[in-house]
Amino acid sequence: MNKKEAILSSALKLLTEKGVHNTPMSAIAKAAGTGMGTIYNYFPNKDVLINEIYISIKNKEKALFLDFDANQPIKTQFETYFSSIIEFFIENPESFKFMEQLQASPIITEEIRTEGAKAINPVKELLIKGKQERIIKVIAVDELLMFIGGAVLSYLRWYFNQSTVKKASLNNQLQLVWDGIKE
Repeated sequence: MNKKEAILSSALKLLTEKGVHNTPMSAIAKAAGTGMGTIYNYFPNKDVLINEIYISIKNKEKALFLDFDANQPIKTQFETYFSSIIEFFIENPESFKFMEQLQASPIITEEIRTEGAKAINPVKELLIKGKQERIIKVIAVDELLMFIGGAVLSYLRWYFNQSTVKKASLNNQLQLVWDGIKE
């Protein structure tokens, strides 16, 4: 791990544990095992660092969809998307906590937000195709994404507060969401 990656990793951990306002750059530098000069060489201020973490997580989300097989049935593609995004955040709980805390924060710039939104372009295309083929309800894509995103968020919040989780719970949620968007 290079110095920049160490800074990003340490910042993610501290920001999710202590919150944005309780995490000074000096604590991030210390946790990353680097000096203040080094941290400021990469990130002129904490807001820039936070935006870098945000876009890094969004790029990892985007990578989930690189193997999307557009030849699969719409339902199969949707199941792959829904399961993949939930599994990603289960495997990366700090990323989930970060996104939950900062998704609507004014710290995230409009430019970074716009770039991050590209992560779900394959899902938007899937929903549009599904609507055209009369498989998915004819509802605005943004509204469908709000519904799906809300289900993902709710499931993950629930998941992280359970001592044990049955494998069927994810499948049940997937079926409920699919039933909610299908024609």
